[in-house]
Amino acid sequence: MPVLPEVTHPDTGAQYADALRASVGDPDRFAEVFDRYYLEIRSYVARRLSGEAADDVAANVFLAAFRRRGRFDAGQGTVRSWLYGFATREVGQHRRTELRRYRALGRLSAQPQPLPSPDGAAAPLTAAGIDARLAAALARLAVRDRHVLLLVALAELSYEEVAQALGVPYGTVCSRLSRARRQLRAALGAPHDDDETGTM
Repeated sequence: MPVLPEVTHPDTGAQYADALRASVGDPDRFAEVFDRYYLEIRSYVARRLSGEAADDVAANVFLAAFRRRGRFDAGQGTVRSWLYGFATREVGQHRRTELRRYRALGRLSAQPQPLPSPDGAAAPLTAAGIDARLAAALARLAVRDRHVLLLVALAELSYEEVAQALGVPYGTVCSRLSRARRQLRAALGAPHDDDETGTM
């Protein structure tokens, strides 16, 4: 049986909160936060906008976080949710790009077709990607509802983490997500399910 390496620093979130706080006096410590979360944030941005925009937008997220690192409050949420707050604001600055992308995808036929993935490889427009009807429906959502829906669906944040990222109450996240799901179901012709806690 192979011997597994000992995990000395599990990703508890506290480790990165400590690194972020320490980076106020020792800016080099911010690299720990960057190394842990950059690819995750970049992937989220690429799925919202495009692979071409993802590098610049993710860089802006970490630049903003570095500049505001002294304002981080672990009592208000995790480093991860704090970074997704910056990512959502940056994506919001590129809202036209996101809407153009969803509208263009919405004009595609409903048949799965290759779509460039964030790393440049082709990925089918399936549940792993995005199909034309879903893209069109996402383009019609209110931006606030779309942010909540995609933070849950793409970033896999919990409702509490979404609330922390967006700086809104938990109940607001629930109502925005419920509204977004209801609108998507109607647009996609899916049967209405009274259980809003289920998956889409």
